[in-house]
Amino acid sequence: MLSNYQVAKPGRIRLFLALLCWLPGWAVAQQVDVQMEGDYPNLKANAEAFIGDVEGRSEGNLRRYAPTAVNQAKEALRALGYYSPTIDWRVREGDSETTATLILSIDPGKPVRVTSRTVEIRGPASSDRPFTGNLPVHPAEGEVLNHGEYTNLRETIQTRARRRGYFDGKFVTHTLKVDPAARTAAITLIYESGERYLLGDVTFEKGHWFETDLLNRFVTFQPGTPYHADKIAKLNNDLQDSGYFRGVDIDASPANAEKGVIPVSVALTRREPRSVAAGIGFSTDVGPRLRGTWREHWINPKGHKRGAETELSQPRQSLSAWYELPLDPPMTDLIRLTGGYQREDIENVESELLTFGQQWQHQLEDGWLQVLSLRWEGERFNIGNDETGTSSLLLPGVGYSKLHADSPLDPSRGYRLQFNATGSHTALLSDVDILHVDALAKGLYTLAGNHRFLARFQIGGIATNRFEDVPPSLRFFAGGDQSVRGYGYKTLSPENDNGVPVGGRYLMVGSVEYQYQFADQWRAALFVDQGNAINDLGDPLATGAGVGIRWISPVGPLRLDIAKGLDPEFGGGWRIHFSMGPEL
Repeated sequence: MLSNYQVAKPGRIRLFLALLCWLPGWAVAQQVDVQMEGDYPNLKANAEAFIGDVEGRSEGNLRRYAPTAVNQAKEALRALGYYSPTIDWRVREGDSETTATLILSIDPGKPVRVTSRTVEIRGPASSDRPFTGNLPVHPAEGEVLNHGEYTNLRETIQTRARRRGYFDGKFVTHTLKVDPAARTAAITLIYESGERYLLGDVTFEKGHWFETDLLNRFVTFQPGTPYHADKIAKLNNDLQDSGYFRGVDIDASPANAEKGVIPVSVALTRREPRSVAAGIGFSTDVGPRLRGTWREHWINPKGHKRGAETELSQPRQSLSAWYELPLDPPMTDLIRLTGGYQREDIENVESELLTFGQQWQHQLEDGWLQVLSLRWEGERFNIGNDETGTSSLLLPGVGYSKLHADSPLDPSRGYRLQFNATGSHTALLSDVDILHVDALAKGLYTLAGNHRFLARFQIGGIATNRFEDVPPSLRFFAGGDQSVRGYGYKTLSPENDNGVPVGGRYLMVGSVEYQYQFADQWRAALFVDQGNAINDLGDPLATGAGVGIRWISPVGPLRLDIAKGLDPEFGGGWRIHFSMGPEL
């Protein structure tokens, strides 16, 4: 007998299909024991999930409940393509220590298989490759019928239509014909898309206070662009991330369309102009530290910003201020004016640094972030009471960076690439000729969910005719939480006659790390680091290795490492390292 079987309760079927993915066997059907003939773990789990939690029933109550449990088991098996099961039941009597148990003995029989699958997209969407491409391949011809997969296929087409602007689209045919006797199923899905809607002009409702020219720079599509939900989402996210607004409400409803063109209306609620934040942190590199920030999120209708930051720790104290002007597009491009003072005293190297500068940040079409800079640095330094000096440098620079990660705080895979070059010349208001170059590459890959592999490589070099005149802030040092673990912060470098690290011409640091997630939000780690700051590329490198633990906090991973420096001649030994922040 042919039956046009539509899933009567798709929400319910999706529920128990989801349940079988996570519901442990011990937590279901305490008084119902499902026994399946043959190796059908999915069928057994689905039947248990659909029957649900049954407990606290008497023997007589279980007998009365048995027909209901049998029907529920049949419906669960039917959802996975088994229409003709044989189900016997019996009640095992309980005693003073155990409860009665309803035992279902199930022979699932032979499954219904898909004998034909017709999926057609008609209308303008038929030539829209992102719409028609990569549709779910299941259920495919010859496979056992799975109603959840059929529902997913149908809903995928509908969802794509809404996301890509085919708001008049509809199924002209959507049937799943099942012949239980012949054990066959025929799928027919024919979707008529209708015309794709277009995005119209974007208007900003009054009351936002900002210049319209600034707001229009956040819009990355032109009127007449084919509708896509991602374009509206991007506009919403960019406005939210700008820091100007407390609320963003975008109306791009197809109900407002005229001749297939949807006007986009944006209502904005300006945020409070200022914010102040303070925090306490700790790392083994600098110990306890206090941080404070003051920020003006908008100064004028042009969207200018400014702020100040300070950091106080035993080896380092700093104060900096900045002023920012948004460019086009304001999400990525800006000009920032900076100034700051920093005092540092680490491993008998004392330094006072005053800086003023300007940065122009621009994102290239291929995703690389380009930063062109010009800064002046005045530094006074004392290295182990043996080497003192002052420097005045005008440093033009260029930097390129690219970050690709599937999550901002705790990515499972991705990479970071970074390159910076800066220099000075005595003909341009500088005391010494310098070319300073450094590059960083990080990679992260997760295998089978729990196995994470991280790699880091950093190199740098200084070209100069008088290295002794290069200030400590531009020399290379290695060692510490973010460098070579098992050694002190900035202790790896060439030393003077008194054993004081003075910094090197070159930097070479590499690291590999394996992490295993053994519990929710917790990972164990094994790592090996190698590197040094050196004056000759043939100089030896220091090696450190150790173990660690990671806690994935709401603000990013917190890392606690126990490392052993394997080279005593470089000051290696057992050290504890603590740090926090994203892996990339």
